[in-house]
Amino acid sequence: MDYNKTINLPKTDFPMRAGLPNREPGMLQRWNDMDLYNEMLKKNEGKPRFALHDGPPFSNGNLHMGHALNKSIKDFITRSYAMRGYYTPYIPGWDNHGMPIESAIIKQNKLNRKAMSVPEFRTACHEFAQHYIDVQMEGFRRIGVLGDWEHPYKTMDPGFEAEEVKVFGKMYAKGYIYKGLKPVYWCYHDETALAEAEIEYQDDPCTTVYVKFPMHDDQGKLSHLDKSKLNFVIWTTTIWTLPGNLAIALHPSESYAVVKNHENGEMYILAEALVEKVMQVAGIADYSIVETHEGAFFENMLADHPFLPKTSRLVLADYVTMDSGTGCVHTAPGFGADDYQTCRRYNMEMVVPVDDRGRHTDYAGKYAGLRVEESNPIILEDMKQSGALLASEEIVHSYPHCWRCKHPIIFRATPQWFCSVDSFKDEACAACDDVRWVPAWGIDRMKSMIRERADWCISRQRRWGLPIPVFYCADCGKPICTDETIAAVSKLFGEKGSNAWYEMEAADILPQGFPCPHCGKAAGFTKEEDTLDGWFDSGSTHFASMKKDQGFWPATMYLEGLDQYRGWFQSSLLTAVGAFGQGAPFQECVTHGWTVDGEGRAMHKSLGNGVDPADIFKKYGADLLRLWAGSADYHVDVRCSDAIFKQLSQNYLKFRNTARYCLGNLAGFDPDQLVAPQDMLELDRWAVTKLNQLTSQCFAAYDNYEFHVVSHAINDFCVVELSSFYLDIIKDRLYCDETDGLSRRSAQTALWLILDTITKLFAPILAFTCDEIWQAMPHKEGDDGRNVVLNQMNQPFAGYALDEDTMAKWDKIISVRTAVNAALESARAEKKIGKSLEAQVSVTVPAEDAFLAEMNADELADLFIVSQADLTAGSELSVAVAPAQGEKCQRCWKHHPLVGSDAKHPALCPRCAKVVAALNIEE
Repeated sequence: MDYNKTINLPKTDFPMRAGLPNREPGMLQRWNDMDLYNEMLKKNEGKPRFALHDGPPFSNGNLHMGHALNKSIKDFITRSYAMRGYYTPYIPGWDNHGMPIESAIIKQNKLNRKAMSVPEFRTACHEFAQHYIDVQMEGFRRIGVLGDWEHPYKTMDPGFEAEEVKVFGKMYAKGYIYKGLKPVYWCYHDETALAEAEIEYQDDPCTTVYVKFPMHDDQGKLSHLDKSKLNFVIWTTTIWTLPGNLAIALHPSESYAVVKNHENGEMYILAEALVEKVMQVAGIADYSIVETHEGAFFENMLADHPFLPKTSRLVLADYVTMDSGTGCVHTAPGFGADDYQTCRRYNMEMVVPVDDRGRHTDYAGKYAGLRVEESNPIILEDMKQSGALLASEEIVHSYPHCWRCKHPIIFRATPQWFCSVDSFKDEACAACDDVRWVPAWGIDRMKSMIRERADWCISRQRRWGLPIPVFYCADCGKPICTDETIAAVSKLFGEKGSNAWYEMEAADILPQGFPCPHCGKAAGFTKEEDTLDGWFDSGSTHFASMKKDQGFWPATMYLEGLDQYRGWFQSSLLTAVGAFGQGAPFQECVTHGWTVDGEGRAMHKSLGNGVDPADIFKKYGADLLRLWAGSADYHVDVRCSDAIFKQLSQNYLKFRNTARYCLGNLAGFDPDQLVAPQDMLELDRWAVTKLNQLTSQCFAAYDNYEFHVVSHAINDFCVVELSSFYLDIIKDRLYCDETDGLSRRSAQTALWLILDTITKLFAPILAFTCDEIWQAMPHKEGDDGRNVVLNQMNQPFAGYALDEDTMAKWDKIISVRTAVNAALESARAEKKIGKSLEAQVSVTVPAEDAFLAEMNADELADLFIVSQADLTAGSELSVAVAPAQGEKCQRCWKHHPLVGSDAKHPALCPRCAKVVAALNIEE
């Protein structure tokens, strides 16, 4: 007889086979055909809402690993909440306006922006943005992200623009928006103002200079000294700003020294605390301090500019520090925020001797027409020749750059629109207290950024953006923004889009007969030419999309990268508090780190270390990409490389093979006929108890958005509890015991509970694999077999759980089994035995574990996967291995003294002979 036919061998023709990457597109099509996203919503309609509001990616490029990480995590959250009984709408969105698209389209499409009408250029930008929306959407859907892809929100849509105009109007009406001339970050490469969120700092080499400003008017306070020898000494790292100098700032209470250079008789005024350092840099060894005075002593004195025919006023400022420079701070109000405020306090003029393109104006004299970087070495050399330069040194300093074009920026005073964050900082910080921040330090980071920030520059000198909805009266020249004008512009944009701003005259947009609210004149209006900062666009999504179209406010969660504390998180918070006086537009705020290469370096084309998600899809499949996102602690930087994906593929196979084992042993099993807890074998209850612990651990991890804990816990469960212990032991029962006997059905019940549970637990992360398992496995009545995500995760099976004392007993058994395995391995190496079933073991345990000696010998043998076992109590743990007694059963391969005792089945042990006899198989 062929005894293989009498064994319950695992079924191997179920559809969970290799090549999942090739089958994923077909699975996606099936999801689309069944409208899986909306089916998921219907399933939980009327249940508590968990709404993750999508932070809009910028639509100007292909999918990258940062996108993949972000969208995968969001999908984990949506699916995990849906499978725990929540209504989980997810509306994807895109951020469309801004300088990067303008720059890219001019470069890629070779457009001459100045030769096109504004509407024509904006239409080209719109088409460019829509193209990359389509590209990115395809990638997000390939990852398996569930959402309303048919109705995404876009900041360039007319309906969105109409609502954003209302946000601006609300903030303007409260007095939070104003126009002013003050220094802002200015990118002269792209000729536009920038916000703090659009600045990156890079290390740049530069020449720092110590410059002499000769005394012009000492107000009679230093008449006992030779005025022609006196000089104030300033220090700066930006030589090009010197033409804009109007003042020198000193700390009012710090001590300032008059230092005499005995080599040439010159005298220098600088902070006493910095004298030694400055003299050392200048190479002056023979010097002395003539006298000292507090900074306030020098207030309102005048110094001559080192190379322009003008004077510089001595002023006082508390921000002057003694940690670097000279304590005499070069002050150019057109190029610095502190400088601007100080000069305003002294009622000084505003001078901005650099134009939009970063070139010096005529005010700079002989340097007019030079770009700022071109003027640096020329001014330096001229000061050396004239004797105005006391000293210079080469350093590397951290300098702001434009985050898009990567060029250095300048500080430059220009007329801009600002949001007065100072007016509601306290309210914005208070709103942070009602938010759950993950990680918890997020609240301190956000509050400090809000408290320390300057007013928000919200205007841009671009064309591809939302026009600032402000008019100007031709008679009085004042800006106009009222409820009536906002309503008119909002209606216009909603009907025709914001291109209408450039296609229509102001009079055609405003209501007929509209009078200027300032002077009462009813004719002659112009429109603002600047556009809104893109951060104002995305910062308005909570109102323009979430509240208006999605019908709820606030969101349960915002989730984005760490940079969004100064970006989207902050702009959303500021517009919510500023416009509507409400709290934060999110109840929870979660952040993730950057994606970097395997060595922790940022991924750049120049380094050739980038990873393309499309390559991952082809080689490993989207589920491996999802597992990558779900296996890392994403709160810090997440590494990405082919070696990492190869390692992940091994972990993936452990889960997949565990599922295959379970599926193979559940053929014909009816989950509606589970073995009752009181009838289940204790080993099987041990496995379910371990499953319960896993379930509780994963639920807590999902609550805390710690997906790597879920992934690692399930992997460990599959490897440690199952593959290395439980599954190996029950194999004999599953293959050789009676098909419908209690022992086999008990193991099958445990296997089904395990497979059903871990498939649901892992489904938010391994969306494709777990759906495939779900399609292949048997289901109980009430399950939705269409997709695993349409079902709820299992709660722990309390009825099957063993108590703590019993589980502690099993811990002892496992430790003894570990010792047995080691002894078997040694015996195998010594050629005493081959396979473990060829062995019998004699185990001695310490007296405190004597209860183990009461266990059934056959059960012990099964636990150790040997043919015979005995266990006695003694002084310490020891294991002896000997060849098993009896002949090998040709069916179960165990050695047994009574093999052949059944004459009808001379090659079988008594257990197998009984099972085969019951099968009534004819030879």
